[in-house]
Amino acid sequence: MNTIETIKDGKNYTAVTVGKLNEIKDYVLPLGEIEIPGKVFAGQALHATGSELSFQTLVPGQDSGFLHTHKTHEELYFILKGEGEYQVDGDIFPISEGSIIRVAPEGKRALKNTGKGELLMLCIQYKANSFVESDSPVSDGNILNEPLKW
Repeated sequence: MNTIETIKDGKNYTAVTVGKLNEIKDYVLPLGEIEIPGKVFAGQALHATGSELSFQTLVPGQDSGFLHTHKTHEELYFILKGEGEYQVDGDIFPISEGSIIRVAPEGKRALKNTGKGELLMLCIQYKANSFVESDSPVSDGNILNEPLKW
């Protein structure tokens, strides 16, 4: 699979699949005059209104190809598989499965797979400084007194 498929779409939700995570390598993201192999954005397919998300895989020795920053978006990188190095503002540090990295919009960032197998990550980007105290899960969440329908 190298296209996102919709599982179900309703008034208040959208469910999609990008396929098996070991097949992310089959995607190619066209980005202007370059193509990024092994990367797919899913926010548009999900009709997400407050964030964007992408999966990306890097083969051993591969890096992200360029440093980049954002105008307004902060990013969270979740390393789901593999190991490598992450670079922000000239600092380089090791990352591996379970690592989570937050980068402010101005941070000059890139990553590299330094391991012997695939490096797989999930990146979520959202507008920086948009989350306020009243957005905390305790303040914003509502537990409903309705039965589950399993």
